[in-house]
Amino acid sequence: MNLTPKYILTLLFLLVAAAVGAQPADTLVVKVGKESKVIFAIKDKQDLETLKHYNFQALMDDMLKKLEQRDTSALTKSSSTYLKDTTQATPAKPAPEDTWIRDRRDDNTWRWDDDRDFRRESRRDRYSRRPYHSFNIDLGMNNYLENGHFPDGGNQLYTVKPWGSWYVGLTSTLRTRISNKFFLEWGAGVSWYNFKFANYKVGISKDDTGVIFYENPRTDVEFTKSKLTVAYVNLSMVPMFDFGGYGRKPMVFNGDRLNFDCRGSFRFGVGPYVGYRLDSYTKQVWEENGDKQKSHYHDNYYLNNLRYGIRAQIGFRDTDIFFNYDLNGLFIDGKGPKLNAFSFGITL
Repeated sequence: MNLTPKYILTLLFLLVAAAVGAQPADTLVVKVGKESKVIFAIKDKQDLETLKHYNFQALMDDMLKKLEQRDTSALTKSSSTYLKDTTQATPAKPAPEDTWIRDRRDDNTWRWDDDRDFRRESRRDRYSRRPYHSFNIDLGMNNYLENGHFPDGGNQLYTVKPWGSWYVGLTSTLRTRISNKFFLEWGAGVSWYNFKFANYKVGISKDDTGVIFYENPRTDVEFTKSKLTVAYVNLSMVPMFDFGGYGRKPMVFNGDRLNFDCRGSFRFGVGPYVGYRLDSYTKQVWEENGDKQKSHYHDNYYLNNLRYGIRAQIGFRDTDIFFNYDLNGLFIDGKGPKLNAFSFGITL
C-alpha cells in the first residue's frame, strides 16, 4: 500500500473530526487510496472521550513503519502509550496580555476578558490618586517693597541690589491628582533670603527701639559686599490646574504604577505658604592692606519669626516659574521698616 503524505494528512483530519465533532457510530470506515481502508469499531460511546486524547501522529508513525517493513504482526505497544501527556504545561496566554484571562471552567483555556476596560479604568483611577513625590529646587532673586514701592526711589540704606540678591529653596513635594485637570501640590522644605545691599558700606545693628541701618564711616578700607540672610522652614499647598490632564501623555500607565508626569502640558496655580525663621545673620566683606576680611553677626534683628504669603506657579513642558510674596512684614511692626519680601525664579 502506498501512503502518500497527502493521504496521511487526510486520514488524520478525518479521524480527529470524527472523534470530536461527528456523531458516534458502531463502525467508521476511512478509505485510503483505491483499495486500502482504515476501520474504527466503537462499541462504547465513552471511548470517544479517550479517543480525544490519543496521539494520532505517534500511532500513524508506528503503523507506517510496520507496513513499510511488511510486518503483519499486531502492534505490541499498550494503548496508553499513545495517550497525550495530560500533565503538560498550561498553554501560553495569547497576546495582547491584558485582554485574555484564564477560563475558570478549564484551566487550559484562555477566554476574552469582557471586563478588561472596567478593570483597567478602575486601576487607572486608583493609581492616579496616589501622591507622586519629587524634590524641587527654587532658584531666583529676592527683593522687598515698602508701602507698595521699591526703596530705591527714596535712596534708603536698606535698598538691595537686584543682581546678587539670590533666593534658594529646597522642597520635598507631593502631587495628588484630584481630577483630570486638577491636582494639589503640597510639601515642606527650607529657603534662604539673601538681601544684598546696594551700598556695600551698610551695616545693621539694633537697640531697644528697633533695628538700625547705618553706613560704616571707615575710609581706609574698601567694602566689597554687605548682605542680610534669613533662613526659614516652610510648608506650602498650591492647587494646580493642568490643561494636559492624565488622559494624555502626562499620565503613563506602566504595569502596577502610574507615573505622574505633567511636563507635557501648560499648568498654573496659586496657593498659600507659611514659614518659620530658623536663623538670620549679616555678612560684610572688605579689603584691608591687600587682605580680604569679613564679619558674620547672627542675630534676630527684630525679624518676624513667622512668614506667610501667596505662591504662584506657571509651568509649560519642562519649565516652571514661581513667584512668592510675603503678606506680613519682614520686621516686627514698629521695630523696623515696613517691608514685604518677595522672590521669583525657576523651579528645577
